[in-house]
Order: sequence, then structure tokens, then C-alpha cells
Amino acid sequence: QVQLVESGGGLVQAGGSLRLSCVASESIFRIGAMGWYRQAPGKQRELVATITNVGITNYPDSVKGRFTISRDNAKNTVYLQMNSLKPEDTGVYYCSTFVVWGQGTQVTVSS
Repeated sequence: QVQLVESGGGLVQAGGSLRLSCVASESIFRIGAMGWYRQAPGKQRELVATITNVGITNYPDSVKGRFTISRDNAKNTVYLQMNSLKPEDTGVYYCSTFVVWGQGTQVTVSS
């Protein structure tokens, strides 16, 4: 089955930016829609962005206007650009095909 590898997490101050990448082992064009989730300590995993095969995106209100999901089908890569980061954005961020999950990348936002 497809494997997903995330990267780009790290420690950033509030107001800063990070760009996460997710590289798939197979064609993401054939996979179709993909998404990013996050999980904060002690909380359930939540969806933060989705993108269809033709680039239609969707975000919850908590990140709308600050996060942008994009994809490069030629590189089998999905990105999550995160701007104006807040301490409550801290968590492990996972890339997903909604069937398969990556190992996650830690994002920590300091106040």
C-alpha cells in the first residue's frame, strides 16, 4: 500500500510560518483526495485541510485564512503552508489519503 512521509515540522514562535510536505510512494493523482490532520496532546485527531484531485480545498474555521493546502501531482507531494501560527496549532501533523496515514511531524508553536 502507499506510504506517506511527512517533513517540515519544527519549533516556531507565535505569528511565524512553517511549510509541511508529504511525499507519497505512489501517484497521488491516482489516489485522489488527500488531507492533513493534527493531534494535540490529550485531544482527538482533527482534520485541518483537504484537497481534491482537481485542487478544490476545504478548511475548518480554526485554520481558514491561515493554512493553505496544495499538491504537486508530478512530484507526488502534498503541502501545508501554515501562517500566523498560534500556540493552539501545536501538535503532530499527519498526512492522509483517508485510508493510509503518515508517521506525523511535530509542530510546536511557542507563545
